[in-house]
Amino acid sequence: MSLVSAPTMNETLLPSRPLSVLICALGGEGGGVLADWLGDVAREAGFPAQATSIPGVAQRTGATTYFFELLPVPRARLEGRRPVFSLNPMPGALDVVVSSELLESARCASNGLPSPDRTVFISSTSRTLTTLERSVPGDGRLDNAALLSLVQSVSREHHVLDMQGMAQANGTAVSAVMFGALVASGVLPFEKALCLKVIAQSGRGAEASQRGFNAAWALVDRARLMKAELAEQVAAAMRTAPDPAVAGFPEELHEMLSLGLARLREYQGSRYASQYLDRMQRILSAEQAADPVGAQSYRLSREVARWLALWMSYDDIARVADLKSRGSRMARVRREVSAGHADLLAVYDYFKPGIAEIASMLPTALATRLRDWDRQRIAEGKSGWALPVTLASHTLTGTLLLRAVAALRHLRPLSSRYAQEQQQIDEWISAVTEGAVQHWQLGYELGLCGRLIKGYGDTNDRGRDTLLHLIRYLGRANAPASERAEAIRRAREVSLSEEAGSGLDPVLAEFGAPPRPIKAQPIHWVRRPRTPSDPTSSHRS
Repeated sequence: MSLVSAPTMNETLLPSRPLSVLICALGGEGGGVLADWLGDVAREAGFPAQATSIPGVAQRTGATTYFFELLPVPRARLEGRRPVFSLNPMPGALDVVVSSELLESARCASNGLPSPDRTVFISSTSRTLTTLERSVPGDGRLDNAALLSLVQSVSREHHVLDMQGMAQANGTAVSAVMFGALVASGVLPFEKALCLKVIAQSGRGAEASQRGFNAAWALVDRARLMKAELAEQVAAAMRTAPDPAVAGFPEELHEMLSLGLARLREYQGSRYASQYLDRMQRILSAEQAADPVGAQSYRLSREVARWLALWMSYDDIARVADLKSRGSRMARVRREVSAGHADLLAVYDYFKPGIAEIASMLPTALATRLRDWDRQRIAEGKSGWALPVTLASHTLTGTLLLRAVAALRHLRPLSSRYAQEQQQIDEWISAVTEGAVQHWQLGYELGLCGRLIKGYGDTNDRGRDTLLHLIRYLGRANAPASERAEAIRRAREVSLSEEAGSGLDPVLAEFGAPPRPIKAQPIHWVRRPRTPSDPTSSHRS
């Protein structure tokens, strides 16, 4: 930004540049309306602003783009001076990109306009298929995951939402949804109430536009609040004095190790956190042997520190009860439903623990007997046993019950699942250390396999089974270490890219590893009810 008059004493207090916004919209989505709204709000708020547009042929040479710049200084403070704005966006100089279609977001990202150290990217997950995609005889659609990855790689912060779906649900155009998301991002100095006032002045369809605005605003604002909470928790953890043993680790690892220690102290206590450090010392020693000059900046140890802390704090009944009974959780719920201080809020939690969850908290002998009993029930054609529970978490009784279940964490080291998790964690740590000694890249790829452990129930079991299979059949194969590292990388990425993991077995076969064993699944025969038109139907199954 430049000012046409000579500088004054107050000029040093002014921003050095305006805020810049690029809007990418397809035809009929109201991109021009959104640009007009931004200009109207800027005028109402007293900020100097300018908007230009660059027409495009959507999905051929790109969407029509609207470039908006605003100086976040009231005109009164400029003392008659006028800012000079740009007519078109400059690469790396965008504060916000808001796009109504995922491919257009990726197109903008590939053009080099956004910057990972400056740009907030707001993108829709909606797709409008191109002519080339439609002309493929089979499935010619582009990979949405790859498009999103490209967008994220050029973003300082990104928000992804289904703009088309939100617009349809509220009976409005996509421009209103884009407006709400843009304002909620917090980059522009616009108040929500003023934006709604400007929409109300637009005439026909204003109420629907306000609904779309509010829906997107709430979604993005909630995401920003959650991110701020997480940042505060991280900052609080970093302010806490770390375990003295952290001082013996390289400085590059202090932040991640401190976070892991804070999480595990809260989860199970100081002794458990010390076990985390002992495991990390093994990893660090192996990495230092593989990379004595530190060329890799301890990336292997840093990644293992992250995934090891998450695995060691696995979710069980006690953990879930602890999280659901915290005051911070109730405060978050009140904020999400916009409950005031005088409003009464009732929260009901629905649980359905089965034999697997209950047995996991019991000693191994009792857990085995309980699981055998449930398997026998299933073999007889019955459903697995479960206990549905509805708990009023907002009441004293409900809170006390949750805290009582959370207190079972003190018995966790005696449980069957604890023993199983620790044995499998140690197997992973041993594989990583052995792999790192052979070849740094092999140890690194094995360390990244910790990402496979996520979720709970069947998702967690599937990820753990996949990790152990990769360790046992690819990590310790007879092939050269570099080839095994590549095999593990490909197998891991395939596993993470699809929920069912059906594409993993071909990759395993390519590298000579056996397919994963097929787990037995019960077959339930259901008798078809008798109908007048089919008197024999009751005998069919």
